[in-house]
Amino acid sequence: MIDEADIRIGNYVSYFDYNMEESVFVVEGILDGYIYNSGLPRSKIPCEKANPVLLDLYQLVRFDFIRGVPEEGEDENIYSLKYNRLNSLHIRYEKGCFQPVTESPAGFVPYGRPLVHVHQLQNLFHALSRDELTL
Repeated sequence: MIDEADIRIGNYVSYFDYNMEESVFVVEGILDGYIYNSGLPRSKIPCEKANPVLLDLYQLVRFDFIRGVPEEGEDENIYSLKYNRLNSLHIRYEKGCFQPVTESPAGFVPYGRPLVHVHQLQNLFHALSRDELTL
């Protein structure tokens, strides 16, 4: 189940179809407890039937995050995505945890809570850049 207040248009969420197979889709609209997508049966499902998509390393790389290169003095556990000519979004991946980090004079420091779901990463990126993070 996903809370209507946690998602926005453009987020990836999933549901289990009639064959109990998980299907991932993009939120096209949200209204009165329903999530809309033209590819869904009846073009909508109740929010309580939608599920957040778990974030994993494969998806992070599919979103074009690049792993740090130790030979260049970078931390291999930090994945970065440049979103404008000066700034990047950095995520530290250690022990199955995706922690946003930012650059500081003392190195990378964590901020916020660790990310667990794809929509959380998408919402963080949107808040920082005002751009959509899509596959």
